[in-house]
Amino acid sequence: MKLFKQNAELFIPSQISESEALLRTTDLCIGAHQDDIEIMAYAPISQCFGSKERHFTGVTCTDGAGSPRAGIYADYTNEEMMAVRVQEQRFAAQIGDYSAQFQLDFKSSEMKDAASRVVIEQLKEILTVTKPQTIYTHSLADKHDTHVSVALRVIAAVRELPKNERPKKLYGFEVWRDLDWLCDSEKVLFDTSARPALAAALVGVYDSQVSGGKRYDLAAAGRRICNATYLESHSTDEYESLSFALDMTALIEDDSISPNDFIQKHIEAFCNDVKDRLGRLSN
Repeated sequence: MKLFKQNAELFIPSQISESEALLRTTDLCIGAHQDDIEIMAYAPISQCFGSKERHFTGVTCTDGAGSPRAGIYADYTNEEMMAVRVQEQRFAAQIGDYSAQFQLDFKSSEMKDAASRVVIEQLKEILTVTKPQTIYTHSLADKHDTHVSVALRVIAAVRELPKNERPKKLYGFEVWRDLDWLCDSEKVLFDTSARPALAAALVGVYDSQVSGGKRYDLAAAGRRICNATYLESHSTDEYESLSFALDMTALIEDDSISPNDFIQKHIEAFCNDVKDRLGRLSN
């Protein structure tokens, strides 16, 4: 497996060969930063956990250099913080029983460079080797530039594969902007109720963030509970915990659809829903 950056790594948590770990991958999550995978894709992680039929592989694209830091991490250099975050991602892969975990070590500026080919080529290499059935990445409506850049590079990489070698499904998950605003008919519901201790451990392992100034452990769990409770106003809760995703499969089935046009249609549907409700209820 060819990795383009000098400090990039492929970590295999279990005692199997690299080829077996990659070839058995069914679910592939491509996230921007260490901890993004565990925050957005807990549902497929939990579904693959201990399964003989499904196996989860993670791809973390950036090096973690720009992380906020406080407490014992306040004086860490970028290099020291990068080393900590790489180790935390390895721990998460072990706890979550991942088949494999890539850390590609790109700078955020490289991810955001639309003219660069290196990220797309690296992702194509991973997709060609793993051949996943389903890909999970960031939503195109995310408000973090690096997250949106990752989603765009994923789409570009898949589109360069022959159509008969492309994954069957592509989902965009919420991280830095939730997807509660989507019309209910457009929300894809991922049940995150199973194994709450596993869910907590996967985010809690990122001590450099949780005790370093960002309570992602509480925020991730809280959002999932809110999603479940506020999904439906006129019935009791069907789920204890939910993540919302946007089905972006059309973008890897039809190369003529621009990502911008795709997300604009969902935004317009939300605007129309609000306008229609106001119109019905106004004097």
